[in-house]
Amino acid sequence: MTVSNIREQPRRYLPALVVYLKTHHMRILFCFVAVFAVLSISRTTIAQNVQENTREENRADLSLWYTKPATKWVEALPLGNGRIGAMMFGIPDKELIQLNETTLWSGGPIKSDINPNAPGLLPLVRKALANGQTSKADSLVRLTQGNYTESFLPMGDISIEQDFSKGDMHDYYRGLDIATATQTTRFKVKGVAFTRESFISAPDNVMVLRFTASQAGALNMRLSASSLLQSSIAVSGHELIVAGKAPAHVDPSYLHEPREPIVYEDDSKCSGMRFQFRIRVLAGDGQVIDDKSALVIRNATNITVYVTAATSFNGFDVCPDSGGKDENKLASDAMAAAVKMPFNALRARHVADYSKYFSRVRLQIDQDGENANANLPSDLRLKAYSTGSSDHGLEALYFQYGRYLLISSSRPEGRPANLQGLWNKELRAPWSSNYTININTQMNYWPAEITNLSEMHEPLLRFIMRDLSVTGARTAKEFYGLGGWVANHNTDIWATSNPVGERKGGPQWANWPMGGAWLCRHLWEHFNFTQDLAFLKEAYPVMKESARFASQWLVLNADGYWVTSPSVSPENQYIDDKGKRQVVAVGSTMDMSITWDVFTMVIAAGKILEDKDIFVSELAAKRGKLLPLQIGKRGNLQEWSKDWEDGDLTHRHASHLYGLYPGIQISPMQSIPFASAAQRSLEIRTDVGTGWSLGWKINFWARLLDGNHSHKLLRRLLHYTEDSGTNMVDGGGTYPNFFDAHPPFQIDGNFAGTAGITEMLLQSQLNEIFLLPALPDEWGKGRVSGLRARGNFEIAIEWDQNTLTNGEVRSLIGGPCTIRTKVPIKVQGLKSTSKHEGDYYITTFKTQKGKTYTFSGQRTKS
Repeated sequence: MTVSNIREQPRRYLPALVVYLKTHHMRILFCFVAVFAVLSISRTTIAQNVQENTREENRADLSLWYTKPATKWVEALPLGNGRIGAMMFGIPDKELIQLNETTLWSGGPIKSDINPNAPGLLPLVRKALANGQTSKADSLVRLTQGNYTESFLPMGDISIEQDFSKGDMHDYYRGLDIATATQTTRFKVKGVAFTRESFISAPDNVMVLRFTASQAGALNMRLSASSLLQSSIAVSGHELIVAGKAPAHVDPSYLHEPREPIVYEDDSKCSGMRFQFRIRVLAGDGQVIDDKSALVIRNATNITVYVTAATSFNGFDVCPDSGGKDENKLASDAMAAAVKMPFNALRARHVADYSKYFSRVRLQIDQDGENANANLPSDLRLKAYSTGSSDHGLEALYFQYGRYLLISSSRPEGRPANLQGLWNKELRAPWSSNYTININTQMNYWPAEITNLSEMHEPLLRFIMRDLSVTGARTAKEFYGLGGWVANHNTDIWATSNPVGERKGGPQWANWPMGGAWLCRHLWEHFNFTQDLAFLKEAYPVMKESARFASQWLVLNADGYWVTSPSVSPENQYIDDKGKRQVVAVGSTMDMSITWDVFTMVIAAGKILEDKDIFVSELAAKRGKLLPLQIGKRGNLQEWSKDWEDGDLTHRHASHLYGLYPGIQISPMQSIPFASAAQRSLEIRTDVGTGWSLGWKINFWARLLDGNHSHKLLRRLLHYTEDSGTNMVDGGGTYPNFFDAHPPFQIDGNFAGTAGITEMLLQSQLNEIFLLPALPDEWGKGRVSGLRARGNFEIAIEWDQNTLTNGEVRSLIGGPCTIRTKVPIKVQGLKSTSKHEGDYYITTFKTQKGKTYTFSGQRTKS
């Protein structure tokens, strides 16, 4: 190998060679070192190469940055540790920080017997539907509804007024480094440089802000706080304390009843949790003065601000007032521990903790030629992309931003990410910022396993198994008179599982009892990816009881098929045989697909766990007689049991395609007619959609192996918008801070976008690892490492000219590995062969636990 060859390898080898040559002047030693370097390089893993090659690019493409402060909430930058959330505005003279805490909700534990007449109505609804009396069934099903969910609440605002003596501000920078989860604001006034650095530490559960000035004594500030909730403020010992109480109930923002929408009083003394947040200031020099309701800093050069927060929430079934935790002790203990550590130590602990998750995955998509937009501020870069500019670095940044948001809003032992993740400024947030489980909550966790963030899945999994399935068993009995457990389309921190609507809600969104069964897919997927038998043993009874309810929700139709009754297709309508718009039916395709899914998962899990229960055998028999998927007269997959016209052809929900994604019932590899019908349905529905809807469609098209269409929709999802109204038709896009616009903001679109990009690069839902299944033509060259495949494999791949060139599979538990590729591959050190199968090659080999297998793509003759 020549010196020029070595120069092309990672640069870390070259300095060592130069030192040796200068020191020893020995040609023979040079040759020895060169050979050693080559051998070392050959042992360098693909994953290491990906990290080396992307390190320089990641400096630019792992940050959001701006040249002006935020003036709107959707311009502010989010920080979070899964418990405390903050939106940072970066305003020099009056910084605004809006705080959230993941457990701060209105309400309290769910009461029993909310609607004692509901079970008796189910037979009447079913009879009406059997007799073709759809309107009557609609009226009856509304009477089975219960109370609305409660609301996720804002905790408070922190205001920091800084006195610049009327100096002009210049050289402004505001940025969010998602590689370290730190936010920085810099600017100059009269030649003095001011820097603010912020982060929220998960290990220490504290928000930390560092203010510094380049000139001694230049920091003069006033720090105050407030809350939209009933609260009081106290100042003592350079610490500001805001303490208050959440409302007993908050009506959804879309509900306009002639009553007070926000109620604090509760005769039962069981609803309305307490909360507290504390702010402490430590100054390196200067003075910190306690004002009546603020902290005043004078003539300081650097200060550190600590923020802790807590509530009295003590579980979904415990009164947060009389049985609540001591929020004062939680917040004060966290503060006492945090202030003992210097800023740099806290920051180091935070970065180390965060990075161990975030740094697992690297993605680089090479740009043809120079990327003219790479050095633009993020809002201008997004605008340029929206006008048609190519910017693969922006797409990779968006992918990683979704991972950043998931780590920031969903941590082990915390609560699941809600409709807005962890960030909300409204007392009556859009859709109560709750857990909407007819797609949105599930969508939040689509990237969890595949992008190597399995731990972030834990809050949702725990919520399903320990909270929702418990209240769901009560709902199954009290609302339907059935066994098992059920959850309808909305839930909250109290694990509400009944159909909401107070007997007046639209059945198309209120009366949909399939949310719990859908959530069981997350339990099953977590096992698929981790192969954790201990987890499966804990999850299996929950899955099984969900299947029990689903089984009892079925009735036999006139043709001898089992169908759900009543049934809706969230949140759509159909035109019946008489030309009337309807929403209630029997056997909607989504219902049947989810029922098939939960039956299939329980049957598979039962086999693994050797469950001999006759119920599992009965499920297998019943699954064989479920109403099958049907293809309509337009070649589309029917959304309903009959070939009715859609009430809204371009509706944002495409619920009938559940079997394509996230389900596994439909695949172009195994069920071509239904995959073609699903594609036709997407064509009829068009590419119009709100933010989260576009995200779902990216995944649909990836599962249909059409990467170009997925990429087209990714571009639509990344369309710059500032629309903050409620547009549920075609208002989707991305805000200046890269939050997803439903609009208004819903975080699910961010997570679906990240998942969709992953599905273009890697799929494994069919018990094989499919590499580059839907690679867009525009992504001709790139590399990714750290993605996860089912079976507990970690994947790194590189491609060039849209063709796989090399890669690695790290087997974390051992076992057989099957890889599907578009070119044959050769696995280093194994006698494996790639079997030609249609347009693909299948390579199967046995793996050992902890071992990494390197392979290379073999180009074929055209």
